[in-house]
Amino acid sequence: MKALILAGGKGTRLRPLTYAMAKQLVPVANKPILHYAMDGLYQGGIRDFGIIISPETGEAIKKSLQSWKKDDAELTFILQDEPAGLAHAVKIAKPYLQDDDFIMYLGDNLINADLGSHIAEFQQAKYEASILLRQVPNPSSFGVAELDGSGQVIRLVEKPKEPKSDLALVGVYLFTKQIFDAIDRIQPSWRGELEITDAIQRLIEDKAVVHSRVHTGWWLDTGKKDDLLAANNVVLGEYMNYLIEGDVDNASRLSGDVHVDEGAVIRNSTIQGPVMIGRNCRLENVTIGPFTSVGDDCTLRDCHIENSVLLEECHIESVPGRIEESLLGKGCRIIKSPTSQESHKFLLADHSEIQVL
Repeated sequence: MKALILAGGKGTRLRPLTYAMAKQLVPVANKPILHYAMDGLYQGGIRDFGIIISPETGEAIKKSLQSWKKDDAELTFILQDEPAGLAHAVKIAKPYLQDDDFIMYLGDNLINADLGSHIAEFQQAKYEASILLRQVPNPSSFGVAELDGSGQVIRLVEKPKEPKSDLALVGVYLFTKQIFDAIDRIQPSWRGELEITDAIQRLIEDKAVVHSRVHTGWWLDTGKKDDLLAANNVVLGEYMNYLIEGDVDNASRLSGDVHVDEGAVIRNSTIQGPVMIGRNCRLENVTIGPFTSVGDDCTLRDCHIENSVLLEECHIESVPGRIEESLLGKGCRIIKSPTSQESHKFLLADHSEIQVL
């Protein structure tokens, strides 16, 4: 069993941040989103990974995965010249996939599914395809599956106006080589893309066994700022443990699950977990948290930050009021201006600089 991870695309919903970085590399709890996908697949028994990359961000994806690389894992990078659809990504990966069964995973999703059992069921039952689904309150925003009583998929509809089901596709698919023939017999959608839902629907019409598994845990799409902040909250809340590897003085107060990486220095500050503080940060006279991730090499002085994600090398100093629900790119600077407000909300790309009013 091979894995095909989609790490291309342009990340338009997270702009301006994704003008400077791949959306799959935006950190959640100081760890790139893509690394969570790789970890889940590796824990599920996958050792052979094909990664779809784009011309704009491919080199950054490669560099990031060098820090993830396991000794027994094989990484193959596959260039997709343009974002022409999920089925197009499968099509161009055929020389890599050959005749092997494979699991396809969208690299900007976070999900706490047991992929190993999903893979084992697929291999034992010999389905032609299997999809992971989850109940959602707004199915019109997703690809939706309609099932029969045995879990067999009988119809897929992309963003239906009047959905007959509340089961959305969550971006995890298992296929045999039959999917290639199905893709060869579909046409681009109105978006000009080859849709994987159309290819799966073709399998259904061919009487292939397209099975489903309904996921009951959390599933987080990180394509927008608020979604990414929600994902940061969930991951911090579920996985964060109290661990202090840096230097915290006696004047500071830490409560809840707080992780302070090595090299970080904290002085006269209040931190309410769950919070992640990266390596070599300097925090003085600040209030941080809850639900905040601070990237490596950040400097924070005389400020209050909560429910936010800061990438590395941010500098925030003497900011009145409260910074909340913010996503700050690498190297951002926020400094005091003559007047102040009660709170501030930001989405800043790398190396932005603003004065707070």
